[in-house]
Amino acid sequence: MDLFEYQGKQYFSRFDIPVSAGGVALSVDEAVAAADKAGYPVVVKAQVQVGGRGKAGGIKLANDATEVRTHAGSILGMEIKGHVVERVWVEHASDIDEEYYASFTLDRAAKKHLLMLSAKGGVDIEEVAAKDPDAIVKLHVDPVEGLSLEAARRAAVDARIPDKALTGVASILVQLYRCFTEGDCDLAEINPLILKPTGEVHALDAKVSLDVNAEFRHPEWEDFKATEKLDARERLARDKGLQYIGLDGTVGIIANGAGLAMSTLDVVNQVGGSAANFLDIGGGANADLMAGALEVINSDANVRSIFINIFGGITRGEEVAKGIVEALGRVDLRAPIVIRLDGTNAEEGRQILANAGIPESRLVSKPTMLEAAEAAVVIAT
Repeated sequence: MDLFEYQGKQYFSRFDIPVSAGGVALSVDEAVAAADKAGYPVVVKAQVQVGGRGKAGGIKLANDATEVRTHAGSILGMEIKGHVVERVWVEHASDIDEEYYASFTLDRAAKKHLLMLSAKGGVDIEEVAAKDPDAIVKLHVDPVEGLSLEAARRAAVDARIPDKALTGVASILVQLYRCFTEGDCDLAEINPLILKPTGEVHALDAKVSLDVNAEFRHPEWEDFKATEKLDARERLARDKGLQYIGLDGTVGIIANGAGLAMSTLDVVNQVGGSAANFLDIGGGANADLMAGALEVINSDANVRSIFINIFGGITRGEEVAKGIVEALGRVDLRAPIVIRLDGTNAEEGRQILANAGIPESRLVSKPTMLEAAEAAVVIAT
């Protein structure tokens, strides 16, 4: 679950990470009230979950209520990269001496948490990595041991953070790591992390993604869910308990396992197609689950073919096949299915599909992932 900037800052505050005083506003009058409370000058910032707000005119400095009214009026309702601005964050403007970058995420390959830190902040970290990769320090943190203040300070020294900011940066890194771990984040990022002329280190921005698997520990996340931006497909998938991300292509994807689903998207792209979604049905493929998945895919008018890619391990091929046959009796699909079924009891599953009397115009079986992807792309063309 991705948070808006203002929600990320509210989340940071729970872990004593210093952020600017401010308030969220849904109208011009609310923006003025928030500015009066925060104290002038203020910055009026569009709240959209996409980069490039500043270049698009979504971040403006205001010295008084008249300027706040003007800027909030122009930003609210603005479209930035397809996202309509429905709220603004109005915060007290900060004097900036220097800008840094800091983030924590999970390195799955290393099975450790990963700190990325750079003395070059304020721009996309991808841009820094491309132009000056040595400017980014990467430190793996053992989840059992955690991040000590001493280790955080060493990382700051390695990142060439100036002496005047070392203590403040190290302290915030420890707090940010607490936010990442205790707050159950997939990503906790500050860009920029600023040094003020007064010597204080301060989070000027916040990018936070929460691990939805930990939602049961956080009843307070309900407030965040109320503002989460989901399209109709994603909302339907959530209602059915499915791991789904909507995309813009024409080949609907159903796979068992996140890794296989990602590989399926890649293969479809490699053979000249475009995926309409990411959908992972996990380890089960009963009729209810398959019917739900097909209903979600079917709700996307852009889908012209459906690629079901199953490799059976715990999931058994004959159960997948039974689920598909029963689901086809429940869901009136607009697009034909191409299936690749392999792994545990795959042959039994293929036989069930062959004996089900489903017309080839509705379901085609292919032996390999590549052949199935090619067939799905041809149908979708």
